Amino acid sequence: VEPPRPSFEPFGEHEVNSSWVAVQELERLGVDESVDLHVCEVPVEYQAVQSLLPSLWKEHEPQLAVHVGVSGLATTVTLEHCSHNKGYKRLDNCGFCPASHCCMENGPDCIHSVLDMDAVCKMVNGSGLGVTLSVSQDAGR
Repeated sequence: VEPPRPSFEPFGEHEVNSSWVAVQELERLGVDESVDLHVCEVPVEYQAVQSLLPSLWKEHEPQLAVHVGVSGLATTVTLEHCSHNKGYKRLDNCGFCPASHCCMENGPDCIHSVLDMDAVCKMVNGSGLGVTLSVSQDAGR
């Protein structure tokens, strides 16, 4: 069973969020028939994310969730090793920013992926697929 693949809507200087375009193309092309793929465009809104993501997990009970996003700085497909909870100072698409600058009050400082991103990166880069991956320790905010 494949979980939802949430992708974020356009934000900031990004008129189109290319990660959402890529996820829609993946949905169109399909994946292995044994994979139950669900995709969802996630609002770039702190409060919406706090309610939407838990509801997606409850509804689909995924074995794996892959969140995708866009970066104006990335030169490769970048696999993030961890996500941050603190340090969010930018306004979301509704003009809101939490006063605590945290995504989740009393949440962990960092959530690390259970996947070995270095191994995934090495495998894909050596596969001949023509896609270059890199690993990042900073998912940004």
